[in-house]
Amino acid sequence: MDRADRVRAARRVVVKVGSSSLSTVGGGLSGRRLGALVDVLAGARTGGREIVLVSSGAIAAGLAPAGLTQRPRDLATQQAVASVGQGLLVHRYTEAFARHGLTVGQVLLTADDVVRRGHYRNAQRTLYRLLAMGAVPVVNENDTVATDEIRFGDNDRLAALVAHLVHADLLVLLSDVDGIFDGDPRRPGARRLDEVLDEKSLTGISVGPRSAGALGTGGVVTKLEAARIASAAGIATVVAAATSAGDVLAGSANGTYFHPAGRRMSTRMLWLAHASTPQGRLTLDDGAVRAVVERRASLLPAGVTSVSGTFQAGDPVDLLDENGHAVARGLVNFDSTELPALLGRSTRDLGRELGSAYSREVIHRDDLALLRH
Repeated sequence: MDRADRVRAARRVVVKVGSSSLSTVGGGLSGRRLGALVDVLAGARTGGREIVLVSSGAIAAGLAPAGLTQRPRDLATQQAVASVGQGLLVHRYTEAFARHGLTVGQVLLTADDVVRRGHYRNAQRTLYRLLAMGAVPVVNENDTVATDEIRFGDNDRLAALVAHLVHADLLVLLSDVDGIFDGDPRRPGARRLDEVLDEKSLTGISVGPRSAGALGTGGVVTKLEAARIASAAGIATVVAAATSAGDVLAGSANGTYFHPAGRRMSTRMLWLAHASTPQGRLTLDDGAVRAVVERRASLLPAGVTSVSGTFQAGDPVDLLDENGHAVARGLVNFDSTELPALLGRSTRDLGRELGSAYSREVIHRDDLALLRH
């Protein structure tokens, strides 16, 4: 199925919009921009599609009421401004969708809530019920309590995780740039990538550091990561300008289209690979790297050459090859204080000398998720 056919056939669509696409030059929300986006999404909804909107903008909406003229730098003020702005943001969406006879349901999440084993089913049930009721879920990060999340991805990663959570057919990431370019799009000669088939399509692309506007926090790096998450879960993705949202949903060639590249992975592995925070690093020898990556085997202490970081049993840690590249992430079975004494030794010897608790794997294969270089 080609791009146009797959996009037009998508029945459940997650659309993410960033702060910069909803804000005025002077700060605050732009009613015109927000209204234009809602008109497009409402048209898609009344046309038979299910729409989940992941929207940034709480901090942008709260700046003026909080007496500020620019995005604050410190986390506490960001959280306070977000608490002021979130209600205003949802109020604007409620009014705009109501003009089309549609109801809005607010869902505040963190990336961790979407995939934490004890919580994700509650979020999934709520989103499914809202869709069944004909409502439009408006999802945002819970910025008032988030810590790392408030500074990560401008909701790009959260949108990809939500798309996985609701079994979406399509993820659309909207910003003020019309897709992914092979260089700085503000410079002459930069070429837009129309389609990305796999990682080879990104060879030679220089995206630079994460960029951000005055009110946004995301950039091309986070959109690429979100597209990779969705693609690996079998979800087609489009990165495009917010002004072309209608054309994108109609199947036009606007923006950059990422072909789905894999099957849907388990939520647990999605969390481990994309939403967990590694607490340490284990460096492996070549044999252990091959065993983990090629044979999908468990990691044994004999293959670990060094340990860094402070972690406890059950924490996520990154597994590095001898060049320092992270090849996998897993849940470790030993504390960082006891693991160094086990390195390079066989589980049989360790079990005989220290007891059966030390005859197990450092990381079991069921607790390992492979990473891209």
